[in-house]
Amino acid sequence: MRVLFLHPNFPAQFRYIAGLLGKDPKNEVVFGTKNERPEWNIPGVKKALFTPTREAFQETHHYVRPLESAVIYGQAVYRMAEKLKSEGFVPDVICGHSGWGPTIFMKDVFPNTPLLCYFEWFYHAFGSDANFDPADPLNPDDVARIRLKNAPILVDLYSCDWGLSPTYWQRSQLPPEFHRKVSVIHDGVDTQYFTPNPGAKLVLPDLDLSHVEELVTYVGRGMEPYRGFPEFIEAVAYIQERRPKCHVVVVGSDRVCYGKSLPDGMTYKEYMLKKVPLDMSRIHFVGSLPYGLYLRVIQASDAHIYLTRPFVLSWSMIESMSAGCLVIGSDTAPVTEVIRDGENGLLVDFFSPKQIADRVDEVMAHPNRMAEIRKKARETVLERYSQDLLLPRHVQLLQDVANGVLSTKQLI
Repeated sequence: MRVLFLHPNFPAQFRYIAGLLGKDPKNEVVFGTKNERPEWNIPGVKKALFTPTREAFQETHHYVRPLESAVIYGQAVYRMAEKLKSEGFVPDVICGHSGWGPTIFMKDVFPNTPLLCYFEWFYHAFGSDANFDPADPLNPDDVARIRLKNAPILVDLYSCDWGLSPTYWQRSQLPPEFHRKVSVIHDGVDTQYFTPNPGAKLVLPDLDLSHVEELVTYVGRGMEPYRGFPEFIEAVAYIQERRPKCHVVVVGSDRVCYGKSLPDGMTYKEYMLKKVPLDMSRIHFVGSLPYGLYLRVIQASDAHIYLTRPFVLSWSMIESMSAGCLVIGSDTAPVTEVIRDGENGLLVDFFSPKQIADRVDEVMAHPNRMAEIRKKARETVLERYSQDLLLPRHVQLLQDVANGVLSTKQLI
């Protein structure tokens, strides 16, 4: 099978499925991306680079700027695909991430090739992430801008032969009339890699916490309100006051990946540490970590805090559960699609730092009961989110899309 994957950031969601297909010499796998880092490669997968000619103009109306950017990306991928075609590569199926624009012209380059689009998120002004925080209300300008942000995704929903979303919550955000052609299959986590290590103590190259009796962890790509970073820092203040032997480790970059930045240029980390006095000897910001060191953090964790607005589910939550973490998660979608309170994790009010600290107390006070919850967390991942289970489903979906075998039976 000839497969063309498309994503600006190689390898992103397609890392494992592309790698699995690349192992079979019967397949020819090409990955279209603008990520030029030569050290990032997958055996059996050929990287095809595309380069957008420019960014969207600042003078463009800000409602339309995301669409202009998507068109520019789409043009670059169009040129890349034409080059592949001139070299004799015509894919049996195309699989691309919808939103940034790489997929929007694929039906024009390869009109006879089925297109499978990965739909990670569809934007709404109300009812999900955007108006979630009552302290950050939307204005009419926000509402109109958010509606127009869906333009390239709507093109893909119309054009694609089939779609894919990682959670039922994320599919539910798509217009209902398109649900019938969008399967729900999570990306899956490597449960053989993310395994528990009972009794593990945390030692990193620049941080030795092997002496620590209680360890609370937090992981995010950035540090931002979308992932509850301000509420987490406020919770840390309560935790430090109540638990003098507790240390906290924060994994992630001091940046905003989702949502708004602060208007004065200050980062949320700077703002919250200025606002909330903490014992800095017991909170450790370790930055972004390679997988091996990140695994050490979550394996050593006594309580792992994961907060999110009703938005995209982070891989880190499922990976942490696979590693046997006791996850204290926000009582929000799509967390509640995975965690059942008191069974395979604990749920908290996103906006209640005190309740987060209360549940940390509960974890530390009841190690035997929490051991059973940790066990159930890993069982949940093994039963529903393991790559061993899900990668064959992804392969089958690609084959069915390539062969035109499309029906409601695919709505897994």
